Amino acid sequence: MFIEPSPISRKNSEQKGQIEVICGSMFSGKTEELIRRLTRARLAKQQVEIFKPSVDTRYHDTHVVSHNETSIRSTPVSFAGDILLLSGTCDVVGIDEAQFFDEEIVRVVQLLANQGKRVILAGLDMDFEGKPFDPMPKLMAIAEYVTKVQAICMKCGDLAAFSYRLSAAKEKVMLGEKDNYEARCRKCFHEEQG
Repeated sequence: MFIEPSPISRKNSEQKGQIEVICGSMFSGKTEELIRRLTRARLAKQQVEIFKPSVDTRYHDTHVVSHNETSIRSTPVSFAGDILLLSGTCDVVGIDEAQFFDEEIVRVVQLLANQGKRVILAGLDMDFEGKPFDPMPKLMAIAEYVTKVQAICMKCGDLAAFSYRLSAAKEKVMLGEKDNYEARCRKCFHEEQG
C-alpha cells in the first residue's frame, strides 16, 4: 500500500524540502500520478511550477499530458539548469519525463529540495532494452520517496514493468506512443528480446 507523502505547509516558515520520484514503464500512469499530486498541491494553495523537456512534443508543446489525456500547463525547458532559473519562489516543482534530462538534473533537484521545495519527478526507470535509464537511478537514490507504478502487459495481461519497442530502431531516445511501444511483463519482454 502506498502512502502519499504529506504536502509541505506554506505556513511553515522553515519549509523542509523533499524529492519524490514516480517511475515505471511506458503506459504505467507515471504522468497521471504526477498530475494528481501537483493538482492536490494547488488545491492546498501551494505555488506550483511544472517543467518538461522541450524535446517532448508528443501531445502538446506547453502542457504535460498523460496517455489518458489529463493535462496540466507546463514550461518546456532545454536544460535542467533552466528549472533553477524559472522555479522562483514556488513551493512545489513538478518535472515530467526526467529521463530525458542529462546528469545536471540530479544537482538541480538537490538544490531545489535544499531550498525547501517539494520536487516531484516522473520518468522511465528503464530504457527499451530493459537497462537503467540514466539519470533516473541517481534520482531514485537521492529521493525521500520513490513510487514504482506498473502497467499491464499488452501481450499476456500480467503486471508490466518493461517498455518493449516494436521497431528495430536502436537509438536510446525515440519518442513514441502505442505505435512504437508496448508495456510488457518480464517473461514476455525477454521472450521477444531473444
